[in-house]
Amino acid sequence: MASIFCNAQFLMDMIDTTKDIGKGMLSIYKKFDRVKFSGYLQPQFQVAQQKGAASYNGGDFLPNVNNRYMLRRGRMRIDYIHFAEGKGPTVQFVFQFDGSEKGFFTRDFWGRVMENKYQVFSLTAGLFARPFSYELNLGSGDRESPERGRMSQILTKVERDLGAMVSFEPRKKDHKLKYLKIDAGVFNGPGLNATADFDSHKDFVSRVALKPYPVAKNVTLSAAVSYFNGGLLQSTKYIYTTKTIGADKIMRVDSSLNNAGAIAPRKYYGADAQLKFKHKYGFTELRAEFVMGTQTGSENSNEPPATLLAGNNGYYIRKFNGAYFYLLHNIFNPHHQLAVKYDWYDANTDVSGNDIGKAGANLNATNIKYSTLGLGYINYVTENLKLVLWYDIVTNEKTQLSGYTKDVKDNVFTCRLQFRF
Repeated sequence: MASIFCNAQFLMDMIDTTKDIGKGMLSIYKKFDRVKFSGYLQPQFQVAQQKGAASYNGGDFLPNVNNRYMLRRGRMRIDYIHFAEGKGPTVQFVFQFDGSEKGFFTRDFWGRVMENKYQVFSLTAGLFARPFSYELNLGSGDRESPERGRMSQILTKVERDLGAMVSFEPRKKDHKLKYLKIDAGVFNGPGLNATADFDSHKDFVSRVALKPYPVAKNVTLSAAVSYFNGGLLQSTKYIYTTKTIGADKIMRVDSSLNNAGAIAPRKYYGADAQLKFKHKYGFTELRAEFVMGTQTGSENSNEPPATLLAGNNGYYIRKFNGAYFYLLHNIFNPHHQLAVKYDWYDANTDVSGNDIGKAGANLNATNIKYSTLGLGYINYVTENLKLVLWYDIVTNEKTQLSGYTKDVKDNVFTCRLQFRF
């Protein structure tokens, strides 16, 4: 039971038969002709601090709404794997869709080929999670907090994209590098935000990870570094970047004709670590991740545009950083867990709150730094039912911009049930 409740299951992980969860999946595949059906449902009730609150906890509230029922996710997944006699797994196929009151959407649709001579390499192609960040690839059904942090949602609004990825991950229990996992892939770039790829530029995404390693009795450590090198075609001549003029910071436009046709950058550098302690009540875990880099967005959004810009519009290129920290602790037994999460996202590290809103600075609310303190209780009632009670305290930096001269009332309480099979 502890392996179900406490092991993080990554979206891109192949079956690792050295772990209990991998052995369980292996037995299911063999018993049921190598096919597995799984899924989960997340109905929830939320209360916001005020009507119309903007939120990264399931989306903004409508102007006259401060509480709501919603079906946050309804996932169905089909896995198939083929085993060659005496060789092990050779081909894996996954299809997953999400259904809610908003419609049905494909979330995973990929195939994987595994070589069995050395049992270390695999090739994945299709629609799947990009190998960047720990939180981005921690499945929504396994994550303790109701949502990923603001930073994760902005950098990759939907973590999946179309592409191909090569992985190095030894499957032999006695391999000298059995704790090492390397993923490197090339992707379209827009992800599920766009209906199709709108430029020929591709994103390179990679992650080098140390899988959970026993550093002491009842203590394991895992860590990784991630790299994202991508960009967007500049379809107009306008580029906005932060400049220092005298003592002032401004968002300044460059309208050189040479800008059209260039690539506006999306470059992220990340590092994460997880330290886990086993004790008589279950586990205590510490997690941390830091990401910094360059983000290309638009005037009123830090998210990469889902279409090419036109007319007098231009990309806004900002330096950013962000991080999150988790403290997870089982009380009484593995069924009860307390969680504290702190995260921040500074959308423009070149400016401070006092710069935003100044006359002539062209610095709007998109440049504001936010931090969130999340407090939660999770009850793993059974293997198929989980209760989450979570309260997010959201704080924005104070600026000279109207509406943001003090902290906005946008805290959110979430009560969620998760049904899983």
